[in-house]
Amino acid sequence: MKQCVKKIWNIVSTVLVALIVILAIALVGVRIVGIKTYAVVSGSMEPVYPTGSLLYVKSADAQDLKVGDAITFMLDEDTVATHRIIEILPDEEDESVIRFRTQGDANDTADGTPVHCKNIIGKPLFSIPYLGYFAHFVQNPPGLYLAIGFAVILVILVFLPDLLGDSKKKKDKKLRKKGEAAGQK
Repeated sequence: MKQCVKKIWNIVSTVLVALIVILAIALVGVRIVGIKTYAVVSGSMEPVYPTGSLLYVKSADAQDLKVGDAITFMLDEDTVATHRIIEILPDEEDESVIRFRTQGDANDTADGTPVHCKNIIGKPLFSIPYLGYFAHFVQNPPGLYLAIGFAVILVILVFLPDLLGDSKKKKDKKLRKKGEAAGQK
């Protein structure tokens, strides 16, 4: 019975650790290769990027963008948006500067102000539905604390049985050695 529980626990803990590693790579590890992640918080780009999706964005040069491309950009200092380019406009004062008129796929009208080329973050590569909800949750204090606590508890539970098992084996070994030494006298 004890061995069966131990085998089941090993399988469950292995699956949980693998899941955490996959989530860590999906949420943070992609930054190593220059991909940024953003949670989709509005329905302006549905059905292509549904609300709650996690959007993976790779930087792009403004000169390489064309009408029809979806772009992720800084809407203001605190807000990131992803909309589709519907028109490319040269700046009225400086023709070397490009501006992009954008519109969400689900929106009836174009965005009010054209996007300056300096505000472009990049082009979305792909999205994973629903993962944005989780990413948003663990990136803010209550969820962050819960995620850290869960990871610590999981690590303890994964390694604790092995540590306790080793110390019990060492005790048994010491007792056997004492018994053998007492028997030799």
